[in-house]
Amino acid sequence: MNVNIRNGSSLIALLALYVPAAQAAPAGMQCDRAASGTEIAICANEDLRRLDSKLSAVYGKLAGAQARQRAPLRQAQLAWLKTRDQCGADKSCIHARYDERLAALQAQLREATAYKPDSVDRQALEDLRQAVEAQRKADPVFPLEKALDAIRIQAGLTTFGNVKDDKQPDDDAHFPKVRPTGVTSDDWRALQASGIDAGGENGFASYTLLDIDGDGQRDLIVDTYSGGTGLFSYVSALRREGGRFAGADGSEGGYLYSLNGRGANQAADWVRLRGRVYVAYRSSYYGVDNLYLLRPLTVVGEVPRLAVHYRYQLSIPKVQKDEEKGTVTTLDSTLHGALTRALGQVSSEVARDVGTMDKPLCPVPDTVKGDDRGAYYSYGPGHYTFEIVGDMPVWVGRQCYIGQLVDWFGGYSPKDGLFAQLWMRKPEEDAQTQTYSVKGLRTAVGIKASIGNVEGDNGM
Repeated sequence: MNVNIRNGSSLIALLALYVPAAQAAPAGMQCDRAASGTEIAICANEDLRRLDSKLSAVYGKLAGAQARQRAPLRQAQLAWLKTRDQCGADKSCIHARYDERLAALQAQLREATAYKPDSVDRQALEDLRQAVEAQRKADPVFPLEKALDAIRIQAGLTTFGNVKDDKQPDDDAHFPKVRPTGVTSDDWRALQASGIDAGGENGFASYTLLDIDGDGQRDLIVDTYSGGTGLFSYVSALRREGGRFAGADGSEGGYLYSLNGRGANQAADWVRLRGRVYVAYRSSYYGVDNLYLLRPLTVVGEVPRLAVHYRYQLSIPKVQKDEEKGTVTTLDSTLHGALTRALGQVSSEVARDVGTMDKPLCPVPDTVKGDDRGAYYSYGPGHYTFEIVGDMPVWVGRQCYIGQLVDWFGGYSPKDGLFAQLWMRKPEEDAQTQTYSVKGLRTAVGIKASIGNVEGDNGM
């Protein structure tokens, strides 16, 4: 085949299509052949050269992973090169085009190389389903928690974290300079050889050593706190390979799962089923615990999934306690009855959010026109920090209020039950919100096992 291509990075990209994947070198642009304004701009800028080399590497891996899709991949790359070259010498435009293409190729590579559940994974899922079902008969409130307690890994783990210097307390935390307790000399040499330091916001990170793949050497779990509005943590698993640690794709990049500390109800347990180590990753909502069995040291694709469904018995305590204000209020019978009737209008199993808004919750006076009428159709928009279970009218005597039941993504405790509140206001009076605590007691009513993608990260 005759291919006449002047652009160096185009040549490298296309060559990856015609050689075995193992021989497709992740080289970047050949700057001695740069001729156009775009090529010259790339070669003159270190960041752009780095992006070009990274793109070429990802492209080569994708070409090797999708042998039957090389022709469409080649055409898409040629189309992208034309788009890139329209930037001329505009470095910010070139950078943006590379970022977009890298994101697209990395997503395709992740899908192409993602782990596929095998028969052992399916058996492990069935084992877990049966264990949760057995616990549901004995304890319908915490069947999932009880089943996980029995398979959680507790031996063979060593956990340590980044540390701060006593002499420089204002500096960010950093990887320990002295071998932590429980870390063997062999582990320590591999950690130092890998250059591990996953400090996120303020340098906060923790590390766990655990033999994940059963080869007798401990692998590395890295938990990086990145903070932000969601108080995010990202957890990666790195395989011990010889004298160092590397990710599922041979690098130190990528993460296995994330935890959102504000605006989600998530957790993760390291468990053992059918002789394999899994992460039992949970992301929950009102009425359901979604649990995913993740295989560490793999690229996550479809996974075994277990959904435990709950039904709530909701009620309004007549004695309302405000912990922040330190006050205790007893509701009169009229108000308590109105709130109880209103609560009966929301689902006891599924969060409905604000509903269809096809009809007003409270009668709209003839004097209210235009956009102002919207205040009678719903309580208002939500926020990422809580979950809307449903809106409803609250009739106290002849006065109609707009009500909304909210919870914190199914958050539940043995002492307090479901964390939920009923908010109430008069239409068009947003500032006059009244808040009432809601008691919710749950019962597990169903368990469903399936294979599919990880969904519902609550903002991850």
